[in-house]
Amino acid sequence: MNRALEAWEGEGGAAAPAPLGVSTASMSGTPAQVEWAERIKRQVNVEFDSVAASFRSVAGKQSGGKRTDTEAIIAILEDKRAEVMSREQAGYFIHDWQEIRDQVRQIIFHDARYQAIKSRRAARRQCA
Repeated sequence: MNRALEAWEGEGGAAAPAPLGVSTASMSGTPAQVEWAERIKRQVNVEFDSVAASFRSVAGKQSGGKRTDTEAIIAILEDKRAEVMSREQAGYFIHDWQEIRDQVRQIIFHDARYQAIKSRRAARRQCA
C-alpha cells in the first residue's frame, strides 16, 4: 500500500500543499469530496487575499477616520476568513463556495460590525 501511494505521489498524484492561511486539518467527507473541497478552499483563500489587497490599497490612500474604518473592515475580513477556513465539512465548501462570485464581500457587508461602520460614515456625511 505504501509503495502504491509513493508511486502515485511520485507521478504527481499528490495534492499541492495548502497555501498559508489554509488549514491542513482533515475534513469530513468521502475522499473525493475532501479532495474537491480542498481545491475549493484554496480558491476561497485566494479570494480572501484579493479582497484584503483591495481594502489595503484603499486604506493606503486614506487618512484619519476613513482609514480607521477601512482597517476595521480588514479586521472583519480576517475574522470571516478564519471562520470560513476553520470549517471541516467538505460539503460546506462544495455547497456554499463552489461558485465564489462576490461571496467574500457579501459576508463582510452582512456583518453587524460593518453595518455599524457604514452607519457612522453616513452620520458623519450628514454632519459635514
